[in-house]
Amino acid sequence: MTDKTMTPEEVVSRLRSGMTLGIGGWGSRRKPMALVRALLRSEITDLTVVSYGGPDVGLLAAAGRIRKLVAAFATLDSIPLEPHFRAARQRGAFELMEVDEAMFMWGLHAAANRLPFLPVRAGLGSDVMRVNPTLRTVTSPYADGEEFVAMPALRLDAALVHVNRADRLGNGQYLGPDPYFDDLFCEAADSAYVSCERLVDTFATAAPQTLLVKRHSVTGVVETPNGAHFTSCVPDYGRDEPFQKLYATTPWPQFAERFLHGDEKAYRSAVQTWHEEQGERK
Repeated sequence: MTDKTMTPEEVVSRLRSGMTLGIGGWGSRRKPMALVRALLRSEITDLTVVSYGGPDVGLLAAAGRIRKLVAAFATLDSIPLEPHFRAARQRGAFELMEVDEAMFMWGLHAAANRLPFLPVRAGLGSDVMRVNPTLRTVTSPYADGEEFVAMPALRLDAALVHVNRADRLGNGQYLGPDPYFDDLFCEAADSAYVSCERLVDTFATAAPQTLLVKRHSVTGVVETPNGAHFTSCVPDYGRDEPFQKLYATTPWPQFAERFLHGDEKAYRSAVQTWHEEQGERK
């Protein structure tokens, strides 16, 4: 058995500009934010980002690291539209392929199964086909003759996901209400990196259905307590709503200068200081 533990910096050292990068989680829920922040500390750019978008997309878009985004949405959940994504998109900072949530899922399934595409009904009769003119349809070869969207595989060079628990071999466990397709991100990628709230020695007593990510699809594991902040990582912690509001309403240069100028330890310290300041004002 192989010990796959790494640091965030070691993960980023394996990434390159121009890659297609999948980022797990959903909106502002269980995003691998510590790994995204480590990525922002690098010079990596020109990325194609594939994500059920949240602040991961907003941070990378604001920093000018995205060449193309493939997404079903970009939201902070309690704030419907990710503001830094919106600002970058409005100034034409990157190319966008926006698809239906189910189309996105089947694109990951196609990639995980090494298929070029999968036929799906989602998207038919909508503007998805109009705004994505490269999409094609296929006709069933059987007697029904039904037409489907041929959703292309969302093949990834690398994937970043965050789970509640993991072991050193690369097995990952989620403890919250939803897996958010993180297993598909890992299986659709050439290499996958899993951050977790806590490393554990064994999953001997774990409910099998919680063991979402399998070691065969994982390249590296990073222990990052509070590593999804400011998104939620239920049941370990909920979303940091006050801080998320700060992020959403603060001009990017000002936010980056205060919270992203150092390593992850510096980030946590800056966040704690900000919360303490808010407490003093109450």
